[in-house]
Amino acid sequence: MDDRSRPASPGSAITGAERRAESRTEVLSTALVGVLAFALASGSWQWFSTYLGVTLLALILAFSRPPDPLTGGRGSYVRGLAAYSLVVGLCVAMAVAPAMQRWEWLFPMPGTRAKCAHLGSYAALHAQAVLNDLAGQDGAALAYARSDRSEHAVNDCLASTTTLWLPVYALAAALLAALGAWLVSRRGTSRETAGEP
Repeated sequence: MDDRSRPASPGSAITGAERRAESRTEVLSTALVGVLAFALASGSWQWFSTYLGVTLLALILAFSRPPDPLTGGRGSYVRGLAAYSLVVGLCVAMAVAPAMQRWEWLFPMPGTRAKCAHLGSYAALHAQAVLNDLAGQDGAALAYARSDRSEHAVNDCLASTTTLWLPVYALAAALLAALGAWLVSRRGTSRETAGEP
């Protein structure tokens, strides 16, 4: 009687169901990360992106595991590790994008911040020229419109530069995630080997 003809034990059936559920969760989480990253990549990066990135990262770390080097071949392990780490890197990039856009110490953008400030000044002057006839009626509204147009122009300018460089940060985070997962799996493999008689 071969293994295929034997009835599956209850423990193995539960394990198989758990594996299928984990696989579906990983696929859905990955798809959700991709859709949200695409949707958030246009316009200014808002702090809600940080919340989404951290939430998705928590879901991935809680419900999916890095691939096990002992199961499957080397190629399968490398593909699984690459997919896992790239998704982690994308979540990290979504989480840090608003901070990169706003904090100069995190992402200096040499020259870009000054150019974006000039664009903001131009947007304020343009708003004043368009609404100049209304200035006598409500000066406070004109000042608000100038400030709002200037802020939008600066944020959009900084966001576009942030988006251009975001893949570099995502790839760096993915490489760190892959290295960490590989070191953890290697340590676990060496412990299992040491424990064998």
